Amino acid sequence: MMRAAIVLTALLLPSIAIAQTQTPPSISVTGEASISVPPDIAEIDAGVTTEAKTARDAVEANNTQMGKVLQALKSAGVAEKDYQTSRLSLTPQTSTRTPASQTPQIVGYTARNRVSVRLRDVTKVASLIDTLIATGVNDMSGISFSVSNASKLLDNARAEAVADAKRKAEIYAKAANVTLGNAISISEDGGAPAPIFRSKFSVGAPASAPVAQGEETLRIAVSVSYEIKP
Repeated sequence: MMRAAIVLTALLLPSIAIAQTQTPPSISVTGEASISVPPDIAEIDAGVTTEAKTARDAVEANNTQMGKVLQALKSAGVAEKDYQTSRLSLTPQTSTRTPASQTPQIVGYTARNRVSVRLRDVTKVASLIDTLIATGVNDMSGISFSVSNASKLLDNARAEAVADAKRKAEIYAKAANVTLGNAISISEDGGAPAPIFRSKFSVGAPASAPVAQGEETLRIAVSVSYEIKP
C-alpha cells in the first residue's frame, strides 16, 4: 500500500509542476505619452587655448587666463558647485617644414583647459556667454538645455501612458473577439528628455549672441499586460 502511494505521488508531481508554470492568457501592449516643458538648466562647455614657445609658458599663460574666467563665473553669481574643470591638455607643435626623412621638430606648445558650467537661470545664458568671451574664453563647443525635475513633471504623462495602453489593449481584444480583464503587470520603460537645442560657438562669437532655449520633450512608455477573461 505504501508503494502504491509513492507511485501515485510521483505521477502527480509533473502535473503539479506544469500547473504552476502555466501563465494565464494575456494581451501585452506599450502605452506612450509625452509633454513639452521649458528647460530650467543650461550647461555650457567653454575653454581657453594658449600657445607659447615652451611648455611652461603655454601652461602659465593658460592658468592665468582660466583664472580670470573662473573669477568671472564667481562674480556672475554662478555657485562653485556648478562649474568644474572638464579637461586639461598640453600638446607639442611640430614644424610642417621638416623633411619626411627627419624627426619632426617641436616649435611650440598648445595648452588647453576646459570648464563645464551649469547655469540654473536660463535667462542669463546670453549674458554669461558675453562674460566668458570677454574674460578670455576662445573655444566654446556647445550649450545644452535640460529639465531638473523631469521625473515629477512626468507624473501626469504616466497616467496618460497607462490609459493609452488600455486603449490599445481594448482594440486588440475586440479584434480577437475576447474579453479584456484587469491589468496583471505594469512596468515603466523609461522617461527621458529629448534635447532639441544645442548650439556651437567659435572663437570671436559676437557679443550678446542670441540663444533660444526652446522646449524639452519628455517622453514616457509603459508596458502593461492585461488578462483575458475566460
